[in-house]
Amino acid sequence: MTITEKLLARAAGVERVRPGEFVNCRLDLVLANDITAPIAIETLAEIGVEAVFDLDRVVLVADHYTPTKDIKAAQQVKIVRDFARRLGLTHYYEACDGGIEHIILPEKGLVLPGDVVIGADSHTCTYGALGAFASGVGSTDAAAAMATGECWFRVPESLKFVYRGEPSRWLTGKDLILHTIGRIGVDGARYSAMEFTGPVIEALPMSDRFTMCNMAIEAGGKNGVVAPDATTEAWVSGRATRPWTAFASDPDAEYAEVYEFDCGELEPAVAFPHLPENVRPISQVGDVPIDQVVIGACTNGWLEDLRRAAEVLRGRRVSRWVRCIVLPGSYEIFLAATREGLIEAFLEAGCVVGPSTCGPCLGGHMGVLADGERAVATTNRNFVGRMGHTGSEVYLAGPYVAAASAVAGRIAGPDEL
Repeated sequence: MTITEKLLARAAGVERVRPGEFVNCRLDLVLANDITAPIAIETLAEIGVEAVFDLDRVVLVADHYTPTKDIKAAQQVKIVRDFARRLGLTHYYEACDGGIEHIILPEKGLVLPGDVVIGADSHTCTYGALGAFASGVGSTDAAAAMATGECWFRVPESLKFVYRGEPSRWLTGKDLILHTIGRIGVDGARYSAMEFTGPVIEALPMSDRFTMCNMAIEAGGKNGVVAPDATTEAWVSGRATRPWTAFASDPDAEYAEVYEFDCGELEPAVAFPHLPENVRPISQVGDVPIDQVVIGACTNGWLEDLRRAAEVLRGRRVSRWVRCIVLPGSYEIFLAATREGLIEAFLEAGCVVGPSTCGPCLGGHMGVLADGERAVATTNRNFVGRMGHTGSEVYLAGPYVAAASAVAGRIAGPDEL
């Protein structure tokens, strides 16, 4: 079996599963946020459920419109906060204890290798980087899971992505996943497990692995996954508060398709509007003036990403007509970045540093685009109107390219500086 099949088999309590089969799985964690949780809470009330299956395994995070941007957002968060307080949930996060859900759950050791997790947010697939099965669902599915601790799945086929070669100086996990989506398309992994392997993956820090699994959904994937190794164990050590199990694919596991990449041939990548598959290497971008840069989000709000951006920005100034917004992924990351002098470097370069929020990624607040404006963002989606006006444009990139573009006033790679 593949790692994904083993994870589902374990949670279903059976010895073996095959692609196409339907299984009912016990869940290790159920997640919802300030947009999706209110619907789930309303659904629980409608069906007369007044408790959740486990107070330790339902996690609610206010991160999309927080700090609350208006009265409606404040009401949404209040619904979630009141629910968590009334039931006595162990894990409710907001303000100084929180951050972006897909960063703080791994950071706090809430998701572990071997887990099966669902979340009422499409980028729940992030946690596959730990060797877990993690996938996004709708709010009503999340409500049913909160009540029962179970969810059904169709076992996905697995696609294997093998990365070899010697990556160039500026290549990151964000570039690898953009090149991957550019190759297979936004529906190239539809309802499939995307398994990332190879020596380049083994050399990546956890932050880059999270980034790659995060964007599996942008290729239509059911989940993204990386088999646990020494890097994973080092991450989990000191964070885990319960036992965990590492799984790996068998040598004779069957894959629907295998893709191979020579990373020595890859450049930093940029996804042009309005799909993540519209990928170009930085050398083929051309002259694209920009108005805004966003560095952050659940894709690239990790401490390593801030270090990369600061490396480019330190000693330089953001272009006069560009707004460069930096949003650390969690308050723990914000604090670490402050202690390392990264925040000072951003401020001296002319950046706006804001709280740990999803904010502009979904066109929520703290960086909404006007008609005709262009942004380079380390976020994960560039659909029409994603960051504001339907006449605006979003270009996806990694932190090195985003920071270099902020200085150049147009899309640029760090080599230009």
